[in-house]
Order: sequence, then structure tokens, then C-alpha cells
Amino acid sequence: MLLSGTHVMEGSGRMLVTAVGVNSQTGIIFTLLGAGEMEEDAKEKKGKQPDGTVENNQNKAKKQDGGVAMEMQPLKSAEGGEVEDRERKKTNVPKKEKSVLQGKLTKLAVQIGKAGLVMSAITVIILVLYFVINTFVVKGRSWLAECTPIYVQYFVKFFIIGVTVLVVAVPEGLPLAVTISLAYSVKKMMKDNNLVRHLDACETMGNATAICSDKTGTLTTNRMTVVQAYIVIFFFFKVTVHHRVIPDPGLVNPRTLDLLVHAIAINSAYTSKILPPDVEGGLAKQVGNKTECGLLGFVLDLQHDYAPVREQIPEEKLYKVYTFNSVRKSMSTVIRLPDGTFRLYSKGASEIMLKKCSYILDANGEPRSFRPRDRDEMVKQVIEPMACEGLRTICIAYRDLSPNPEPDWENEAEIVTELTCISVVGIEDPVRPEVPEAIRKCQRAGITVRMVTGDNINTARAIAAKCGIIHPGDDFICLEGKEFNRRIRNEKGEIEQERIDRIWPKLRVLARSSPTDKHTLVKGIIDSSVVEQRQVVAVTGDGTNDGPALKKADVGFAMGIAGTDVAKEASDIILTDDNFSSIVKAVMWGRNVYDSISKFLQFQLTVNVVAVIVAFTGACITQDSPLKAVQMLWVNLIMDTFASLALATEPPTEALLLRKPYGRNNPLISLTMMKNILGHGVYQLIIIFTLLFIGERMFNIDSGRNAPLHSPPSEHYTIIFNTFVLMQLFNEINARKIHGERNVFDGIFSNPIFCSIVLGTFAVQIVIVQWGGKPFSCAPLNMEQWLWCLFVGVGELLWGQVIATVPTERLPCLKEAGLGLEPGEEEGEELAEDEEEIDCAERELRRGQILWFRGLNRIQTQMRVVKAFRSSLYEGREKPESRNSIHNFMAHPEFLINDLIHNIPLIDDTDVDDESELSRYQHLHPALRKPPPPPTQPPARTRPMRPYRQYSLPVTPCNRNNNNNSSSSGSVTPPSSQSPPHKHHRTRHGRDRPANPATSNLFHLYCVETSL
Repeated sequence: MLLSGTHVMEGSGRMLVTAVGVNSQTGIIFTLLGAGEMEEDAKEKKGKQPDGTVENNQNKAKKQDGGVAMEMQPLKSAEGGEVEDRERKKTNVPKKEKSVLQGKLTKLAVQIGKAGLVMSAITVIILVLYFVINTFVVKGRSWLAECTPIYVQYFVKFFIIGVTVLVVAVPEGLPLAVTISLAYSVKKMMKDNNLVRHLDACETMGNATAICSDKTGTLTTNRMTVVQAYIVIFFFFKVTVHHRVIPDPGLVNPRTLDLLVHAIAINSAYTSKILPPDVEGGLAKQVGNKTECGLLGFVLDLQHDYAPVREQIPEEKLYKVYTFNSVRKSMSTVIRLPDGTFRLYSKGASEIMLKKCSYILDANGEPRSFRPRDRDEMVKQVIEPMACEGLRTICIAYRDLSPNPEPDWENEAEIVTELTCISVVGIEDPVRPEVPEAIRKCQRAGITVRMVTGDNINTARAIAAKCGIIHPGDDFICLEGKEFNRRIRNEKGEIEQERIDRIWPKLRVLARSSPTDKHTLVKGIIDSSVVEQRQVVAVTGDGTNDGPALKKADVGFAMGIAGTDVAKEASDIILTDDNFSSIVKAVMWGRNVYDSISKFLQFQLTVNVVAVIVAFTGACITQDSPLKAVQMLWVNLIMDTFASLALATEPPTEALLLRKPYGRNNPLISLTMMKNILGHGVYQLIIIFTLLFIGERMFNIDSGRNAPLHSPPSEHYTIIFNTFVLMQLFNEINARKIHGERNVFDGIFSNPIFCSIVLGTFAVQIVIVQWGGKPFSCAPLNMEQWLWCLFVGVGELLWGQVIATVPTERLPCLKEAGLGLEPGEEEGEELAEDEEEIDCAERELRRGQILWFRGLNRIQTQMRVVKAFRSSLYEGREKPESRNSIHNFMAHPEFLINDLIHNIPLIDDTDVDDESELSRYQHLHPALRKPPPPPTQPPARTRPMRPYRQYSLPVTPCNRNNNNNSSSSGSVTPPSSQSPPHKHHRTRHGRDRPANPATSNLFHLYCVETSL
């Protein structure tokens, strides 16, 4: 049985899709729920009782699917409809997730908004008081009824000025700038092979300080080729891919060669194959698992073909398969030979497989004893030299098994032992040519790159040296997974953060690691407090078991080609080309987002400071703002919408990788930016106030100060407005550089959006000034006045060079702004988010339980029908084992992410295959660990009807004993493993099936689909 909404964690098979979308059971559920919610909303708007919604929902459901409709009706029990209706409103509220940048921006925006509100309130108060005192006290006028409309107009004017100051002061363009920058970056990152699933991951990547990367396919090309092979006393090698020395098949014993070809051809996924190249003279195409493709290519190099072997023994004739996983690190396949005996072919990590080998084929193709001393000698003389050259070593072995008595196939530890070694091969996976340069860029940018791989420690160290992760003479550490576990755990086997803190700063390579080790390392780095700034960790992963580490990391990268669906769903960014250099591009874009927001802030805050001070001071001195309300709204449009478009779409440059990460707690506005804001603000205020108070004498025009209420627009205030806007346009060019660079025009033509907005704004400004008239409070200007306005605007560029000359260190009065959250505040917000997550999880769990019970009731009804049919069929004969619950039919694969549980056993010295991760599941609810009822006494042993193939499930509470022979007090033994194997045989998909033919036919009478 396959439950919809779950994931296949391991194995392979064929699938027949019967329904998708709205036609599937899940689709019907969501259709009914959606229809019910829409009708309920409509009823609430009309003020009717929600009971009518239930009836309409039932009627619609009956029309769509009569049988399903009865089950999909909203429940009216204590745990049903009322709770669901009450919780629905809560779940409709979206959860707010703030990234580091968004948190800083929110805090800064609140501070600016408060300051703007205070300034606007003071402006209105001063204007009103000045008017009242000057009119009714100084001039001694009395409030006349016929003058009331005029006084009201004055008060409305003062209120509009105050609102204008508030509108200009509040940075409502910040969210727009962030959204535009992230959306633009995400679109451009697609061209750089980065598919961003979560927007905040884009800017978070800009603060990354550590990258934990896989080796195969990410740092290497993932095109495996066998370059060395050890067969008994023959040691063949090739220097390069193009000039390789293939062992002459005539030198190898025919029996050894036949076993080697069969072991590779049969003990590989039949979906792995070598296809002819697309272009003549090109490399052959590798389809499927790359390691298996490398072995199949080795068979072709031996002048043999694997296809006839697979045709002779098709996939359906494979008796049993132990698929590869990260625990056993090997794959084994059992076939039945013509004489009735069984033969086991196995391949896997060489140092692990050799521990299971008791024999080795000699030069005559006959097994001879393989003692521990011989194994140690082979490790030193064969495996370690291969690994030091960066090769992945694979051991190929076999074993013949007697059919009398038939082995217990569930006991893998006794089956995959006493093997006979056929060969040890070295597979080369060349480093991608662009990876060393990409890693150098990361290191120059202050990012530490660590390799986390399942390969041999010597292989990993050699590849890390080729990539540039480690250098001779550096103080670094390379560890294996078992040594890593020993160092970070205390005597009780518990992980201690202090022990991790002593390791991770120098750790560069973690070899022979499990997915749990990767998750432990990532969590340890993130939770560490040995450095001043919290580490921002990025992780790459491609397997299902990498999901916890990808989820725990600040930014998770999944492989788009080799990655599984589970890994992609747990990730934040998907690398469509599986290339490490794409991660470097993601870092560039992330830092570019941060810089784009900083550029926008530098520009906007300059406009804010000048506009607010001008409006406030002008209103207090002249009882009128030099910048009118409509003009201020146009300025607000320039500095918010247009500026966010222009500055948030700047393309990244390589210069972004020449500096260290900003850090989570660093201020958003640096000292250099504050110097630029205040410096340009002083220049603009001097110009504006000069024009305000002596501008009419400079240009020989009428003064616009103290004008009557409905006076026509003046040239005086139009020059002030025009000069102010032109200064902002040229200051927008200055805002392109925030680190004190002098060449503000560098790369300006690479951003056509910026050029278009600046030129477009200038054109619209000409139209507003010359033809805006009274709506914009503008009077047309002559050419001389325009040239003076342009001259003052260009002066912004010259003044910017003067500001860049002043050292920031010489200005101790400057203070940074936009600091990150305080540690306590940040912790409090995290706790609040955790509580909100728990609440959401509980609500989703409750709704999921409702749907589960509905599906379960349906399944149990079907089971009662089948049970009744079976009881009539088995009258007069012994009934098979009764199954009263659906839970006895299935094993639940568990995909758990629990940061609080670290009960992972130490890796045993004897064999990694035999390890068990039972303690990972000790924190499950007791209901999930409750053992099923004991089985009935099995009948006499019978032979299976036909050969079967089993794909082992991952270690779970329900099938733990099937994958591991070792037992534990916390283990759960299913009935199939407690009783002899003749009671229930394993189907091809790993499910129990009765041995009786009639029962097996009945077992497939019905199909169940439900939704969690």
C-alpha cells in the first residue's frame, strides 16, 4: 500500500498512475474543502447561519462523488467540525517569516516612521499656533462667522503640510525595494543555474560564512570511470582517460572474468546503462547511477557486453535485492542458479566489504583463504594508494549459498558475509575545472568551504587538495565519521556543543559520514558561540537522507539533476546544473541584494532628511512649505518607486567577493553611508535655504514667501522645486556606490533600467515644470534658470568627490544605524516564532487527524467486507492470521527532523553495515512504537510460489529488524520477522503477502488510497 502524500525513501519499481489532480482522492478532498470555504464565506457575508454551508457542501459533494461525499462532510463531533471551523480562521492568517535583512529594515523603518510622525505633528502644531497667535493675539482680530471658511482652509492647508511631511518621512518604499531586488535577483539567478524556492534565501546567502558541500557531482563532474583495477596479483592502471591501459582479458582467468562481468551486470540497477554518444567521436552517455555506469564501462573496456547477461537474467528473475543505502554502504543481489543453488553478488565500499570477505580468487580463479593479515596488506598496498590519488575504491565479491535449508533472507548480516573477493577497482571522478577557482573566490570572500562526503578519507583528502579546500602547511583537520562521533560525544553517548566547538573551526573534510553526521555538524556550527558573529551555513545535498541537514541549514542547496524530490522540497535553492560554481554566483547575488537595499537607503534617507527639514523649517519661518503637497508627492514617487526600480536592479560584480560577509548583527547603514547621507544633505540644505531666502534677488524675480492663500504659482518656489528634484537625480548616481568608491559611473550602462529611469524622470520633470501649472504649483522657467538648476544638480557629483576624500575615521561624530536585533530581542523573537510554529503544527495535525480518521473509516469498512468474504472462502480450512487493523499491513517510513534528539550510537569498529540507528526513534510517541499483536502459530513450511525481489525499506520502528540483525530494547519486531519466513513472503515492493495462492489473489482484490 502506498499512502498519498508520502515519499518513497528507498528502492525502485514501476508505477501505474490512475488519477491525477482533481480526479485523485486528494484532489477531491481539496475541491470539497475549497467549495465549503467559499460557500461559508458567502454565507457569513449575508449574515446567515453557517449550518447552511454544511448542507450545501454535502449537496455539492454528493453531486461529485456520492461515496466520497459522505466521508468528506464536515464533522460535528467534539474533535470535528466545530474545532475545524474555529481553527480555520487562525490557519488562514499567514505566518510572517523575517530574514536578517527584513528584520533590520523593519526596525529601521519603525524608527524613521516615528521620527517622521513626531516631525509632522510638531509642524502642524507650530503652524496652527503661529497662525492663531499672529491672527487673534498680535493683530487682535476676532473670530467672525463670515471668516470661518477662510480659517478652515488655513487649518486644512496646515494639516495637508503635516501629512505631506509624514508621507515623505515614512519610507514606504523599503518593502517595495526589497521585493523588487529579490524578484529581480531570482529571475536573473535562473540564468546562473540557481532555482530559488524561498525568496529570503537569496539575501541570506549573501551573509554565508560556511559552505558544507558534497563531493560527488558538486565538486566533481560525476562522470565515473574505472582507471585502476586489482585482480589477484595483477595491478593495472592508466594515467589519463585518453591514454588508459586496459587489462588484456587473455591475462585474466576466464572464470574470474566471467564472475566479474556477471557481478557488475547483475548487481546494478537495470536502469543504469551506457548509451552511444549523441555526437560522433564524443563520450558515451551515462544513464542512471554514475558509479554503476563507471563499472559498466569497465565491463565494456574488458571487451565484454553486459546486455546479454541482463537478457539472460532479466530483472524479474532476481531473487532478492539489498539496495544501497547510507547505512550499509553496499548493494547485494541474489539469483538462483540452474542447479537450484543461490549466488549472491555484492559490491560496496572497499574497506567495509573486505571485512566481510573470507576468501579471494587466486590466479586460477579458485577461492583461497583471505585472512585479516592479507586484508591489512591489501588496504596498505592497494586501497590506500588508490585513495591517495583521489580514486573511489569499490570491492566486488560474491558468495554461493545452499538451498537446503534455504537461508533466512531477512537476516542480512548472516547472508552478506564470508564473501569471496573478485576485484577491487578504483573509480576516478575528475574535479570540475571551474571548481578550484570558485573555491578560491569563496575563501577570498571570507567563506569557509568544507567537504562532507561518504568516500574514503584518503580519497576525500586528495580531492580536497585538488579543489583547494586544504593546502599543504595549513592547520586543518580531516576526520572520518566514526572519529567525528567519538570526539563530539561524552561517555553517555550524548553530543556536547563544547566538544563540537573544539573541532569545527579547523575541520575541512568529513569523510565516511552519514547524513546524521552532516546534520550534527551543521547544527553544531549554527549553535556555536565561539566566534563573535553567528555562523550562516549553506549546505548542499542530493539524497533523501540529506533532508534534515538541508532543512537545518540557513540556506539548503539541492541538486537539480541528481537530487531526490525529498531533498528538493527541503531545500531553499536548487542547483539546476549540480555545480559548485553556481553556489558562488548565489553568494554574489545575495550580497548584491544587500548592497542594492543599502544603495536605496542611502539615496532615500538623504531625500528624507532634506525634504523633512525643508518642509519643517520653511513652514515655521514662512508659514508655508517651499515644497507643495503635490510636489512632495512627486518627490516621494521619485525616491520610492523609481529609485527602488533603478537601484535594486544593479547587476552583481566580482568586486562583491573581495570583502568579508556583513554579518547578522552588523548595521545596515555603515559609517561611510552615514557620511554620504549627511554630507549630501548639508549640500542640498545649503542650496535650498539659499534659494529660499535670497533666490529672488539672485534671479531678479518676485519672492514667493508669505504669498496669499490662493496666489498663483511663483517662479521663485518653482526654481526651488526644480533644483531640489535635479539634485536628487544626480545624487541617485552618487548612491550607486556605498563603499567610498570614486568612479560612480562604473558599470552604469550595464543597467539599462537605471539609465531609463533617470532619463525618464528628467523628461517628466521638464513637462511638470513647463506645463504643470497650478495643479503642480509650477511656473514655466526660461533657459537661464534651467541651466542654473542643472549646474547646481551637477554640483552633487562634484560634492560627492569631496565627500569621498574625507576619511571616515576622521569623523568620530558619525554613528551607524540599522543595527541588527539585540541578542535577547532576537532570542525572544525566535521563541515567539517557535511557539507560532508549534501552534500551526498542532492545527495542521488536528486537521490531518480528521482527514486520517475519515480515510481510516473507509479503509476499515472495506477491510470488513474483505474479511467477510475471506471467512466464507476459508470455511472448513485453517484461517490465516487475522489482521484487525490497517496498521498491521504497513510500515511507516519516518522522515524526522528533531534538533533535540541526538541519541545516535557510536560507529562500531568492526563493520559499518551492522550499525543500527535505533535510538533515533526512541522519541516517537508510544503509540507509534507499540508492537503489533503476537503472530499465531505458523503452519508447516512451504516453498514460495515464485522468486521474489525485495527492496529493503529504511530503518523505521516497523521494519527495523528487517534491515538490521542486531536487536535492542527499543526495537519493534513485526510479525513477519518473528515468524519463520514461510508464513508471509515479501513481495517485490517490500510488503507482506500470504503464501497461500488464494489468499494472495484476495490480497489484490482492493486498492486503497488515502491522504495524510
